[in-house]
Amino acid sequence: MRFLSETSSDGVREQLFTLGEIPGVLWTPEDAVATRPLILMGHGGGQHKKAPGILARARRFVTECGFAVVAVDVPAHGDRPKVEEYDRIVTENQARVAAGEELAPLIADFQALVARRTVPEWRAVLDAVQQLEHVGAGPVGYWGVSLGCGLGVPFVAAEPRVRAAVLGLGGAPASAEAAARITVPVEFLVQWDDERVPRVQSLALFDALASAEKTLHANPGKHGEIPAFELQSTLRFFARHLT
Repeated sequence: MRFLSETSSDGVREQLFTLGEIPGVLWTPEDAVATRPLILMGHGGGQHKKAPGILARARRFVTECGFAVVAVDVPAHGDRPKVEEYDRIVTENQARVAAGEELAPLIADFQALVARRTVPEWRAVLDAVQQLEHVGAGPVGYWGVSLGCGLGVPFVAAEPRVRAAVLGLGGAPASAEAAARITVPVEFLVQWDDERVPRVQSLALFDALASAEKTLHANPGKHGEIPAFELQSTLRFFARHLT
């Protein structure tokens, strides 16, 4: 892990880093010196590690809970180069939708492809970050919606360090098998009028989760219109399960 820069503001230290070819950012309390819970955040499609929604939530996790938070650019996003194979698939999918195919299964299949790369990357990031003295090997949580859900479900299913997860805005077609291996507590977000993920598929993914403790948070609105009050619920959820 190589740190590129470090800044601090309002009690939050931000460190940009690279791990091999993976660009990332770590947020911690300015005075952090010991082990603490760590949240890995997965950004949405077309976004990046410091997208406004990621940044706002990360700073709240740090200032209100004392957590460490890490986010990285997934392949073909943010500071990472384009992937020719992904561009080809996106172009083909656009043509298939224009010809009348349903969008959601195509998105799910594409996310499953990307997850085969991101799951080992994210596990390597956890390994590196938890070796830092101001983070340590404490409990881990995961937050990710939309693309962050499609990549997060197989990650949470594969990573035993994750004790709790917030997921949502994703559907079942390519994620149900991995969801059936998730047993940690989950908060699952559904936008009732989601134009990208059919409601029935979101509910099917929630149903597929094997967690004994799982809660469905359904709100009116389209794909990107998660109500602001859901952040407060997320803070309480992670505080309850990671501290």
